[in-house]
Amino acid sequence: MLNHIVVMGRLTRDPELRYTQSQVPVASFTVAVDRDFNSRDTGERQTDFIDCVAWRSTAEFVSKYFQKGSMAAVSGRLQIRDWTDREGGKRRSAEIVADNVYFGESKRSREDGQRSGGPASRPSPAGYNAGYSDAPAGGSAFAELDDGDGELPF
Repeated sequence: MLNHIVVMGRLTRDPELRYTQSQVPVASFTVAVDRDFNSRDTGERQTDFIDCVAWRSTAEFVSKYFQKGSMAAVSGRLQIRDWTDREGGKRRSAEIVADNVYFGESKRSREDGQRSGGPASRPSPAGYNAGYSDAPAGGSAFAELDDGDGELPF
């Protein structure tokens, strides 16, 4: 059996980080995902709002580096839960249990969006630099390595 889902969209609110009674971190967040097609009635794209939950280190990562408006790619499994509401009615909800959450845009894109009045961003983790370079204009982002005597070790 296979239960794997990947979605990419923007967070609709800041992630909510909580801890279980045994101090296990859990983060809840919602991702707004545009459909690939336009509605026949209005001609506009519809958006799905998908609830997500992340546990342990993934929960802490999401809570630290993502906020409302951040683009995220969420990979995990779809979980269907049956529950009873306050009036005793049977309810069913679907959510993604996230195994991995990835940045959906580069650091530069987030910073440009912040300067232009777009969603604010938090700093990305050390080492993350997709599409971004601290190298001076016209310079190289790569450093030449000294390989010693030039012989390969194999």
